[in-house]
Amino acid sequence: MPGRGRAGTRGPLGALTAALALALVLTGCGGGTEAKAPAAAAEAAADRIEPLATAPEPELPVTVKSADGAEVTVASTDRIVPLTGGLSEIVFTLGLGKQVVARDITATFEQAAELPVVTRAHDVSAESVLSLKPTVVLAETTTGPAEAIDQIRDAGIPLVVVAPARQLSDVGRRIGTVAAALGVPDSGTELKARTRSRIDAVRESVPAPADGHEKPRVAFLYLRGSASVYLLGGRESGASSLLEAAGAVDAGKASGLKKDFTAITSEALAKAAPDAILVMSKGLESVGGVDGLVKIPGVAETPAGMDRRIVSVDDGVLLNYGPRTDRVLAELIAQLYPGDGADK
Repeated sequence: MPGRGRAGTRGPLGALTAALALALVLTGCGGGTEAKAPAAAAEAAADRIEPLATAPEPELPVTVKSADGAEVTVASTDRIVPLTGGLSEIVFTLGLGKQVVARDITATFEQAAELPVVTRAHDVSAESVLSLKPTVVLAETTTGPAEAIDQIRDAGIPLVVVAPARQLSDVGRRIGTVAAALGVPDSGTELKARTRSRIDAVRESVPAPADGHEKPRVAFLYLRGSASVYLLGGRESGASSLLEAAGAVDAGKASGLKKDFTAITSEALAKAAPDAILVMSKGLESVGGVDGLVKIPGVAETPAGMDRRIVSVDDGVLLNYGPRTDRVLAELIAQLYPGDGADK
């Protein structure tokens, strides 16, 4: 997972990393504004970025306040290094992809595939970053280790820290922050408007519950079968906002789980009583697909397990809360409401 260990405010991805690390210790393991709602369209586009039609011309230098309190002056965007997949997504969509010279392992979209990776097991390699002679580095408050961030700054590289995303309302803020740091505020405004319009259009496609049916309860599970890590998302998991926008109830949150993640137990799943289970695609693969998922204690006894009602979304986009969030939402809706769209 793309979480980080740097001190500071943790987003859902950083929370996942912290939970994963704890679990490993415990187990002894090391364009236009129209929406594209159909699942097929969402899946076809999910691994590609759709840049704005007009390539921006950065107005530099700019001085911005980093989320960690530092004042950072950016004089050139000739060589950009975004240190998370979500930040890479924004930079490429703003139209500055040609200036990106490296990627984090979580930047899984097609246009970034050939770039050198500057992270090792999700930790930043300062040496790898500096060897590429970046003119600006973008990080998040969860990016780490702290020593790597300090080493990059000590080398005189402008490094802007962006607050992580937790919910849909963070999408515009993050786009605006990145655009301002790269000297393209007008492009940021355009991208925010495009993204908001598309998300709104997809939200309108959510079907009303059929007569006599309540909103589907969906549990977000974080799975890493190779490390025996099985976690149930709570109020701070980062998935609640998406699920609610898709017309669903976050089952973990509704069952009273106030933390980000907790270890899966039969009791916790029984209390959550999900009608469907949301997972990341690699997590589902790591446990052997749906057949393996229902073997996790407690899963088979839930309504979701009995119906084998599993919603799987690509790891690289699910919690990014960026320019492709409309596609994620469309995919959620398509999988939650198959056929005529009625909740089953």
